[in-house]
Amino acid sequence: MMDMKVTVHAAKTTLSKLIARAHAGEEIIIARGKVAVARLVPIAGVPAPQRKPGTLRGEVTIGKAFFEPLPAEELAAWEGGGR
Repeated sequence: MMDMKVTVHAAKTTLSKLIARAHAGEEIIIARGKVAVARLVPIAGVPAPQRKPGTLRGEVTIGKAFFEPLPAEELAAWEGGGR
């Protein structure tokens, strides 16, 4: 998993979600402005929650358009050419 950096304000407003991510093994860096001041990490020995495959079955649908190639301008934007 990729480490995440958040501001103190974002950490205060999303603490529960950040704790869940840390519990799942992610390291969260908390910054005051651009300066990192704290690290939220999982406690060793506490098992991470187990994923339950199929829990969203019937809740999410993926249409055929998802598998179609992206239009050239959108592909360029994803690849950094749309800046």
